Amino acid sequence: MFATGQQALGKRRSADSDRIIGWVLAAVASLAVLTLVFIILFIAENSGKVIGEEGLWSFITGGIWRPYQSEYGASSLITGTLLVTAGAVLFAFPLGLGLAVYLSEMAPVKVRRFLKPAVELFAGIPSVVYGFLGLILLVPMLANLFSGQTTSGFCWLAGSMLLGVMALPEIVSVSDDALRSVPNTYREASLGLGATKWETVKKVIVPAAAPGIAAAAILGIGRAIGETMAVMMVTGNTALLPEPLWNIFATVRTLTATIAMEMPECVVGSTGYSALFLLALILMVIILFINLAARALVARSQRRFTGTPAGRFEIWYEKRTAQFMEVCGRHRLQLLRQALKTALVFVFLFFIVSLFAPFGEAVVLAAIVTAALGLLLTDGVRRLGRRRVQTAAHCGMAAIAVFVMLLLAVIIGYVVINGAPALSWSFLTEFPRAGGTAGGIYPAIVGTLELLAGTALIALPVGVLAGTYLAEYAGDGKISRLIRDAVDVLNGTPSVVFGLFGLAALVTWLGLGISLLAGCVTLALMVLPVIIRTTQEAVRQVPPELREASRALGATKAQTVFHVVLPAALSGIVTGAVLSLGRAAGETAPIMFTATVVIESKLGNSILDPVMALPYHLYYLASEGRADPSMMYGTALVLLIIVLGMFAVATAIRIRSERRSR
Repeated sequence: MFATGQQALGKRRSADSDRIIGWVLAAVASLAVLTLVFIILFIAENSGKVIGEEGLWSFITGGIWRPYQSEYGASSLITGTLLVTAGAVLFAFPLGLGLAVYLSEMAPVKVRRFLKPAVELFAGIPSVVYGFLGLILLVPMLANLFSGQTTSGFCWLAGSMLLGVMALPEIVSVSDDALRSVPNTYREASLGLGATKWETVKKVIVPAAAPGIAAAAILGIGRAIGETMAVMMVTGNTALLPEPLWNIFATVRTLTATIAMEMPECVVGSTGYSALFLLALILMVIILFINLAARALVARSQRRFTGTPAGRFEIWYEKRTAQFMEVCGRHRLQLLRQALKTALVFVFLFFIVSLFAPFGEAVVLAAIVTAALGLLLTDGVRRLGRRRVQTAAHCGMAAIAVFVMLLLAVIIGYVVINGAPALSWSFLTEFPRAGGTAGGIYPAIVGTLELLAGTALIALPVGVLAGTYLAEYAGDGKISRLIRDAVDVLNGTPSVVFGLFGLAALVTWLGLGISLLAGCVTLALMVLPVIIRTTQEAVRQVPPELREASRALGATKAQTVFHVVLPAALSGIVTGAVLSLGRAAGETAPIMFTATVVIESKLGNSILDPVMALPYHLYYLASEGRADPSMMYGTALVLLIIVLGMFAVATAIRIRSERRSR
C-alpha cells in the first residue's frame, strides 16, 4: 500500500512537472505575440504626428512627396510599389508555374533532387547582391537595348525583372507543394480514361491544385512588395507617377525604398520621421491582407484532399462562390474564365510589345498576336495530335527549367568570375581605406560573423522552444491559434519594418544606440518565425511510435519531448536554423538603421559599439560610385560564399535526413 502511495505521488509530481514545463514553453512562445504587438504599437505611435497634421486620407491620396517642403502624398509611392510588383509577378509566375509542373509531374527523380535545391539557391542570394548585379548588368543592358525609351536604364522594368527572379523560389515551392498534394487517384483515374499525361496535368492536376497555385502567386506578390535593397538600387527612385502609367521605362519609387533612403537623414520625432513610419504601417496592412488571402487559399487547397473542417472565412467564400455560379451559370462562368485568360495573355503581350513600340502600336500588335495565338493553339492542337502536344509541352517545361538554371548560373558565375581575382590575404585581413572605397574588408567580415553569432544566441533557444510548444503542447485553443497567427504575420513582415522597429524601440527608446546588440536583437526577431515554423514541422514529422514507446517505458511527456522527440528532429531543426541565419547574414535593411557604420578603423570592444557588415558595405560601395570595382565584386563574392555556404550545409543536412527516413 505504501508503494502504491509512492507511485501515485510520483505520478502527480510528474504531471505537475509536465504542466509547469508546458506553461514555461507557452510563455516563451507568447514572445511572438508580444513582438508583433510591440511592432504595431511602435509603428503606429510614431505615425501619429503626420496623421494629426496631414490627415490619413490626404496622406494616402496625395500625389506629391516632397518631405523637404513638408508635402507628404504617398499615392505615387504606393502606385510605384504596385507597378513594380505587378511586373514582377508577370515575369515570375509563368516561369515558376512551368518549373513547378516540370518538377512535380515530369522530371525524373534524380533531376528533381538536383533542381529543387538549385531553385532554392535563388532565395539564398542576398537582395543587396541582386541589387548590385542589377546595377552593374541589368541597368546598362536595358539602356543599350532600349536607348529610345530610356537613357539611364533605371526604371520599374528593371525592378520588376529583379524582383521576379527573387520571387521565383516562393512561387515554385508553393506551387510544387500544391501539385504534389493532389492525390494519385486523380492521376490514375484520368490516365485510366485514356487521357495523356499532359492532358491529365492540364485538365485535372492543375485545376485541382488551383487554390494552392493562386496562393503561390499571392505569396510571390508579398515577397516582391516587401523587398527593399534590390528595388532601391535599380528603379531610379523618382517619387512621381509614370507618364503614362503603363510606361515600363519610367523611374518610380517604392514604399520600402523611400523608408530606406530617407530614414538615415530624418530627425527623430519630426513630421518626416513620422511619415516614414506611416508608410511602414501602410506596407504592413497591405502585406497582412496578402498573407491572409494566401493562407485562406492554401487552407482551401489542403481541405480538398484532407477533409479538414472549413473555417469561417472559407465557409463565407464557398457560399459566395456558389451564389455567383448560380447567377452566372456554368456556361457563362466558363466564358468568363476564358475571357480572363485572354485578358492576361493580352496584358503580358502588351508589356512585351511595348518594349519596342509606342502605346497605340503596342495595343494593336498585342490584340493581333493574342487572337492569332488563340487560333493557332486551337487549330494547332487538333492537327498536331495528342502525343505530339504532350511532347511539345514536355519540351517547353524542360526549356523553362533549363532557362532558370542558366539564370542561376549567370548570377552566381558572374560574381565568382569577377570577384575571385580580388580575393587575397590582404583583402580579407586589412582595414578599409579612403572612406571605405579601398583596402580590405576585415571589419565587415568580423561584424557579419558577430551579428550572426548574436542572432543565433538570441533566436535559436526561443525559436526551438516556441516551435516545440506549438508541435507538442499547444492544442487548438484560442491562445495557440493566436500564437500561430502572430508567427505567420511576423514571417510575412518586411525586413525594413523590423529595421524601423529596431530603430524606434531599441536604438531610441531603450537608448542602445547604433550597436551590435541592437542589430542582433532586430535580426533575431526577424528570423524567429522561420525558426519556430521549421522546428514545429521537424517535431511533427517525428513518428508517433517513438513517443508511445517512450511513454510506455515510464517517461514523462517532458522527458519524451526533450530526450526522444527533439533529438529525432535535430536534423530538421538544424536545417531551419541554418537557413534562417543564412537569411540574416544577407539582410541589409534591418541593420542599416540599428547596427552598422560605413567604415571602422578598429574593431569594437563592446556589444554597444557599432559594426561594419558585408551587406551594408556592398550597398555603400555600389551606391558610392567611386569605389574600386574589384572591391565591390570581392565583397559580393565573400558575402555570397558565406550565405550560400550556409544554404548548402542546410541542404546537405536535409538530403541526409531524407535518405535516413527512406
